[in-house]
Amino acid sequence: MAARFFTWLKSPAAREYFFSTHFWGPVANWGLPLAALADLRKDEEVISGAMTTALASYSMVFMRFAWRVQPRNYLLFACHATNASAQTLQLGRFANYWYFGGRDKKLEGKPEPAQAVEAAQETVKAAAASK
Repeated sequence: MAARFFTWLKSPAAREYFFSTHFWGPVANWGLPLAALADLRKDEEVISGAMTTALASYSMVFMRFAWRVQPRNYLLFACHATNASAQTLQLGRFANYWYFGGRDKKLEGKPEPAQAVEAAQETVKAAAASK
């Protein structure tokens, strides 16, 4: 199996593949899922629900494209499957934090002054966003 792969690597077909957009497009796209995986460690407070939904939807559409294009682009499919998975996890974290009590549980352990500071920060953010 390895010998066959190395024989293919030396062939014109391999050079044609490695110098095509069929290879470099997905390689360049890997920045999205890598950033999404890194964001899984960030605080839920900074997750944008709208952007996360858009990125998950985008990746699902391009997963279908990568599967339907001929020849199938497995590298692009893997890239967008990874991104769709990471974005879906982020969306779950977002929903849990804002809609299913995650924020309240997080604030329970903080003393009253910290809660007041956070409330003031949210008011400032809301005022800045409305301008």
